[in-house]
Amino acid sequence: MNKVLITDPIDQSGIDILSQVAQVDQKIGISESDLAAIIQDYDALMIRSGTQVTGEIINSSKNLRIIGRAGVGVDNVDVKAATQKGVLVVNSPGGNTIAAAEHTIAMMLALSRNIPIANSSMFEGKWERKKFVGNELFKKKLGVVGLGKIGTHVAKVANAMGMEVLGYDPFVSNERAQQLQVKLSELDILFQESDYVTLHLPRTVETENLVDIEVLKSMKSTSKLINCARGGIIDEEALAEALNNSLIGGAAIDVYSEEPLNANSSLLRVEKNLILTPHLGASTKEAQENVAIDVAEQIRDVLLGLSARTAVNIPGLSPDIMDSLKPHLQLAETLGLLISQLAGGPIQKLELKLQGEFVQHPSKPLIIASLKGLLSKALGDRINYVNASLEAETRGINVIENKDESRPEFASGLLQLTTYGNNGENSVAGSIFADGELRIISIDQYPVNVSPSRFMLLARHRDMPGIIGKLGSLLGDHNVNIASMQVGRKIVRGEAVMVLSIDDPVPDSLLKSILEVEGINSANPVTL
Repeated sequence: MNKVLITDPIDQSGIDILSQVAQVDQKIGISESDLAAIIQDYDALMIRSGTQVTGEIINSSKNLRIIGRAGVGVDNVDVKAATQKGVLVVNSPGGNTIAAAEHTIAMMLALSRNIPIANSSMFEGKWERKKFVGNELFKKKLGVVGLGKIGTHVAKVANAMGMEVLGYDPFVSNERAQQLQVKLSELDILFQESDYVTLHLPRTVETENLVDIEVLKSMKSTSKLINCARGGIIDEEALAEALNNSLIGGAAIDVYSEEPLNANSSLLRVEKNLILTPHLGASTKEAQENVAIDVAEQIRDVLLGLSARTAVNIPGLSPDIMDSLKPHLQLAETLGLLISQLAGGPIQKLELKLQGEFVQHPSKPLIIASLKGLLSKALGDRINYVNASLEAETRGINVIENKDESRPEFASGLLQLTTYGNNGENSVAGSIFADGELRIISIDQYPVNVSPSRFMLLARHRDMPGIIGKLGSLLGDHNVNIASMQVGRKIVRGEAVMVLSIDDPVPDSLLKSILEVEGINSANPVTL
């Protein structure tokens, strides 16, 4: 009989579902060492946020087939180790949407009407009506950073309350924003103009400490900041400084860079206008029941030999297809990641052109891999083969597939991605050479032949003497080493694309100098 281990408190509804197909053992609060010692006896592990499922625990398992996280994030699971071990990781990305959105609204209201401090004053026997005069949300500007499921629901509720909603999300189209009654804004403008700012982002390399002291200084002195998304997006030291010096009007925080909140945290030394809650965003009876049922059903299905709905590490494809398409999927994801950095803004449409060998294979995996690459810069580890299509749909990205049956220029055919967005049209194409090496063969219709590398620099320029030397000298002055360089052009001394593979990322100061070179029209640092 299958055995399932539960190590965090789970709603009884989930336990009842698992009990239909397996022996269920509950060991709440078990230590990491003890879990590593007993995990080999179990086929499935169900957790919430309290259990850290490390690589050591995963590698200690023998029969483990699935780890189910009853909640949205999987930050406490070593997903890479699970993938290498062949263990499926699933979560419940939509189970707590309403709970998190409502907590965000509750925090806004509590902050605006001074509810926590007024409540404390009453229990101290005081009656201080004049001291706790608040603000109305009606007709105020709310900036929503991240328009996924939770951010979208917050925007809907805010609209219903008569607020004007500004939104920032690189992958939400103007059409989608109009449907949501959200005015898209650049991130810096959003922070400068909003009366309230609420964050709904994953924590990635790009979003860590996104809200620093400079951002806080740019906000209105009356503005209020809410974070019920992920800890680490706000620089907590900077926030404490901003509040203590009245740089902003207040903040309400539910998530922290370190949880539980450290007793020495600077936030605990803030003297005014701060509300702290202990990560309650998903803490409603309804949400806990929803995520428990969702994840328990997926564990049950996998134990019965069926597929999971929301796997975060293994595509919903057969191993045979995945193995045969491995280089094609890698190329599609690489091209998606590349073109997302060229587009530089919201994308309304993604068109895939398949030619030659690419036409012979199932196209759906290639579409999913392209979308995963396209969205990964913004969404980080949240994006995967399972949710890529859904995330694209949520952001209003229309996908078009075009199969070209004509004789291909390259033996293995080509895959071309074209994006249409606020900043116009961009295209990249690639192929797989006989040795299995991935090649980028065109950028914005300019022919090139480049192997993808970790760091690259793409510069649009006039094809004129001396420009390559100037760019090379600038990179050398900034200690950025060039591994290879190639120019793609259509006519002599016309517009051209220069592609450099470099050993180091391009610092902002260097990019600014490059853009000042006569003849260079644009420059895009790319990380693959």
